[in-house]
Amino acid sequence: MDLYAALQITWWLLLGVLLIGLATMVGMDMGVGTILRYVGRTDLQRRVALNTIGPHWDGNQVWFVLGGGAVFAAFPLIYATAFSGFYVVMLLLLWSMIMRPLGFEYRSKMSSRAWRETWDWALFVSGFVPMVVFGAAFGNLFLGAPFHFEWNLTSVYTGSFLSLLNPFAILCGLLSVSLSAFMGASMLMLRAEGAIHQRARTLARGASILAVVLFAIGGVWVRSLRGFVLTAAPAPGTAQTPLQQSVDVASGAWLHNFIGHPLLWLVPVLGFAGMLGGHLAATRGRSLWAWWLGATAWAGVIGTAGVALFPFLLPSSAVPAQSLTVWNASSSQMTLSWMLGFALVFVPLIIWYTSWAFYVMRGTVRGEHVASDEHAY
Repeated sequence: MDLYAALQITWWLLLGVLLIGLATMVGMDMGVGTILRYVGRTDLQRRVALNTIGPHWDGNQVWFVLGGGAVFAAFPLIYATAFSGFYVVMLLLLWSMIMRPLGFEYRSKMSSRAWRETWDWALFVSGFVPMVVFGAAFGNLFLGAPFHFEWNLTSVYTGSFLSLLNPFAILCGLLSVSLSAFMGASMLMLRAEGAIHQRARTLARGASILAVVLFAIGGVWVRSLRGFVLTAAPAPGTAQTPLQQSVDVASGAWLHNFIGHPLLWLVPVLGFAGMLGGHLAATRGRSLWAWWLGATAWAGVIGTAGVALFPFLLPSSAVPAQSLTVWNASSSQMTLSWMLGFALVFVPLIIWYTSWAFYVMRGTVRGEHVASDEHAY
């Protein structure tokens, strides 16, 4: 394998790491928003729930920046095609996420019950919708996106917004929400007490079982989906474009990588192990173990999708031969090399300061402290 191919594979792996970090950290925050009205039955209980992630939610948004920046710089053709074709979805995601900081900052500024109830619903929407979109995006990758390229590599999207809300994508979206809710509930188990802790524990147990069921159904469903197989591409060392390759479509093709390399079955096993282990940890009240096992489940789920799709990054259902892959959608060797150097510096730094922030802000959030602190959410 030459250096350029090694860099392409490395950035495919790093993109997976960034997506796992995004799902784990941002998914945890959004999970708390999604389950806020269930775990908090009074205004003070909801304030306690919000303050468990209060020191972290805005810092966790760096994973969005990292993920978007990595796609933009490492796989620019993916960025251009997805952001232009899925413009309505991107706007939906943006509008829903705009409500999150507003909900955190404005909710407790007025004592009106109607005011706070409105922002509680806003926090629910801004937690639920983005995670549905995140999961549905993965689901649509398995089905292929309706786009093709003109002679000058201008992408043309031929689908509609409603076509993205197909049954398989919705199932993947619900799997994403269930794992997000589990992560949020684990965080509340870790930092809250009393009724909030007990409700979060109950919800974590239910969310983990739901995730197991949905992941299993998705796995069986993938067997019947029409998958993509790259059969011919330009020779190594020549220009790689989606206009010069051949792709076959066949039922069950998304399992070819697992069949050809049986060790890869350990990746979905990791996902199931994380979900079932998280359920057991929540049942026994081991909140920290539950959190880490939830992160393991995310790694297994996203890793399973990545392994099944490889080398495809954005398959085309309109013209399969013009699908985008690791080989034809990546930046130049120099760009990937410079990016790798920066990533080796800044990704460990981000992990370090995130860990430090959680260590400093550790401990139980109590209602009396929230009620007496004018700076609390």
